[in-house]
Formats: sequence, C-alpha cells, structure tokens
Amino acid sequence: MENFTLYNPTKLHFGKNTINNLGSTIAKYGNRVLLVYGRNSIKENGIYNEVMVQLKNIGAEIFEYSGIRPNPIVEDVDFAARLGRNNQVDVILAVGGGSVIDSAKIISISIPVSHSAWDFYSGLKKPVSSVPLIAVLTLAATGTEMNPFAVLQNQKSRQKLGWGHPLCFPKDSFLDPQYTFSVPQNYTAYGIADLIAHCLEAYFGKGDTTLSDRIAISIIKEAMFYGPMLLTDLKNYEYREKIMYAATLGLNGITLAGKSSGDWGVHNAGHILSLLFDTPHGASLSIVYPAWINILHEKLGEKLEHLGMELFGEKNLDKISNCFKYFFKSIGCPTSLSEIGITEDSKHQIFETMVMNKVSGANYSLTETDLRNLIDKMQ
Repeated sequence: MENFTLYNPTKLHFGKNTINNLGSTIAKYGNRVLLVYGRNSIKENGIYNEVMVQLKNIGAEIFEYSGIRPNPIVEDVDFAARLGRNNQVDVILAVGGGSVIDSAKIISISIPVSHSAWDFYSGLKKPVSSVPLIAVLTLAATGTEMNPFAVLQNQKSRQKLGWGHPLCFPKDSFLDPQYTFSVPQNYTAYGIADLIAHCLEAYFGKGDTTLSDRIAISIIKEAMFYGPMLLTDLKNYEYREKIMYAATLGLNGITLAGKSSGDWGVHNAGHILSLLFDTPHGASLSIVYPAWINILHEKLGEKLEHLGMELFGEKNLDKISNCFKYFFKSIGCPTSLSEIGITEDSKHQIFETMVMNKVSGANYSLTETDLRNLIDKMQ
C-alpha cells in the first residue's frame, strides 16, 4: 500500500431540490457569473429556468456561454475563458454533465491567464490561480463533480487527454437526481458503463490496497444491480439517486487511496475513438474494456479472477471478458466497433492514432502488438 494524501475540498449538495441553496452559495463569491452549459437540453427540461431564478434572486449579472460539445474541445474553452476574462467574472456556474463541468474547470484556470488552455495539457504552463467554480450536475457518469480532473480534445494536434490540478476542484456541486430524469436511455446506459470503468481503472491500478479495491467492487455491484432497473424506469427517483451517488464515489479519490495511480489504459484507448469518430465516452469504454480484458487476461491473473468471482461468480480468465461484454450489451451499450458503424477499413487509422498518442496503461503497458490485438478484438 502506497503512502497517500486523500484531499477533496468539494462541498457536495445531494438530494431533492438542493438547487434552492444555489443562489446563496454563488453569492459568497460575487454576482458576476459566467454560466456555462451545453446545447438546448437544460432549456427543454426546465433546469435552465430554475437556475435563472436562483441567479436573479441574488441580482447576478450573467454572461452565458452555451454549446459545449459532448466531446469538449479546446476552442470552446478558450473562447469562454476570454468571455469570462473580458467581463471580469467572479464565479463560474457549470450546468450539465461531464463535458460541461470538465470544460468549466479548465475555463476557471484559463481566465486568469492569456494563453490557450491547451498549454496546461501540453505541460508548457502551470495554473497559478482559478475563478471559483460551482457545478450543477445533470448526468450521472464521470464523477467530475467531485474531482480535479478534466478531459479535453484538440483536433489540430489529434489528441484527447485527461489532466488535473487541485485548483480545478469545484467549490460546490449540486446533485439533484431529478435533474437526470430527462437523460435518455442510451446516455443513461453510457453513464453506467462510465462509472463502472472508473472503478475498474482504479482496481487495476498501481498499488496493493485491499480496502480501496473492495470499495471499487462494491460501487460496481451497486451499478450492476440498480442500473438495469433504472433503464426500465427512467423517472424512478430511487434508482436515479443510487446511480448518481455511485458515479460520484467512482472517481472522487476514495477508490484510488493507497495506489500510486489507476491504470487508465482503457480510457486512453477509448479517447481515440471519441477523437476520431465522436463516439460518446461511455460507449467507447464499453467497447474497449471487454477487448482489453481479453488480450491481457493472463497478465491480470489473480486480480481478474477475484474480480470475476465477485461480480459474476466466474473465475475462468478466458470467460470473464465475455461476462463484461454480456453485461454491457444487456444495458444497451455497444461492445464492438461495427455496432457504431466503424468498419475494418478504419483499423489502420485507429492504430496509427493510438501509437501517436502513446496509448498505454500506467500499470499494464500496451505494446504495438497489444494495440493491434486490442483493435482486432473490438471489431
């Protein structure tokens, strides 16, 4: 077990109608607010109006940036940061899922500087300060509401990278499961796949910490139990809150305590599919994970055997990847490239982009031969 410091300064407001405390929370930081969100969904489902009531109650001056994409790009972040900088905003309010909150995190550290946000990802610059960030979550999946990490895409450099810094923690996050009622069945399923993948990345990470592994497995079991029920009853509050809480715990640091890192090889590979084909993040993970387990099952050995017994009552290493594939299929997630319209003609492009991005894991390294095998198993 590695030495560790477990630090999480985000204040989580969880449950029905927690939005009623949003205005007073924002007012602690000022009244010039940069509101960041995606496209039209929060206006269609009424969340936008509820947020605006809170902002008007405190007399906020509001500057809006909308249109954050499901696979967020650096250009949007840079534009929004300029908007915030030019208007000297006091606080950022992110209303949305992982892509919106991830973008807002990088906007928060980009407003105080004049260079592109990508300079943080490329290692050219380090953040020195941040504008306070408040998050209102509308999709249970990434756990971004209670961690300092953000994924961003750069089409020019052909990269999609995860990066994090303590300055990127949201100050407060508001989680009302009712705000996920309008999430359609497919994206609800992708969120379930995403939270499971986060726990698996931690479980297969560097370091021997049995309690953290047990926590990760428990979160996966929670998702595998309540996820299928939720998908047949999308407006069931109890099921929504179970999945929302599981997603938050899946990547708020607790499953990684005592480890030097997660593995993240599957996420790195999945990012390539999103980069090249705009594949939804959760869908990319449900495609890659069974294939990754298949090609590495001998290296994973006892670790995989224990996981298989806990989740499926299966210890045969050859069969556990199929167990994951069956579960992901059962909740409506794709488990092959062909299911999302990616043909074998794209194999070379995927391989080249993976090599260029040095796709590998922190604990289980992937050679070029492994990458070729991985792509074959994803077909």
